[in-house]
Amino acid sequence: MGSPKPAADDLDGQIAQRLRALRAERRWSLDELARRSQVSRATLSRLENAEVSATAMVLGKLCAAYGLPLSRLMHMVEADFVPLVRREAQPVWTDASVGFQRRSVSPPAQTLAGEALVCELAPGASITYDEPPRRGLEHHLLLLEGQLDITVEGQTHTLQPGDCLRYQLFGPSAFATPRHSAARYVLFLV
Repeated sequence: MGSPKPAADDLDGQIAQRLRALRAERRWSLDELARRSQVSRATLSRLENAEVSATAMVLGKLCAAYGLPLSRLMHMVEADFVPLVRREAQPVWTDASVGFQRRSVSPPAQTLAGEALVCELAPGASITYDEPPRRGLEHHLLLLEGQLDITVEGQTHTLQPGDCLRYQLFGPSAFATPRHSAARYVLFLV
């Protein structure tokens, strides 16, 4: 049997601890990280002390500053690699401020090249990432339900159920749903 998913407070505390460790490994001050990530020093301090929950956009900016995908950061605070990941053991992270939820169905592992996420974005929601966590990161996004607009390299693609968008990420990206429809999709990262 898989282990139960951590409570949100536990996950926030683990994220805070990992963010502190990443900054310490690089010997960056809060001011240096704020400069590199474009996230305020006050917000960084509150995140590292687990006083607030991180949003997807803020974590995206921090991951870009550290040069790692968001899913890698989440893996650093989630369960170790196991061959079979039962649904109840798949870590779930939620950003309620934008109506975004990600379930790590196949978490990253040092010996595996890819990973898979099941994501849900509420109706009328949008998430923008200023830069990729790692230049050239390969994405394969399969829309399962709803409608999703994805902007990559300045071009917007409107996906319907069954559509798959494949791309390598070198610049900003954005995910948006229309007011009338949520989106549920699988994202494979390589």
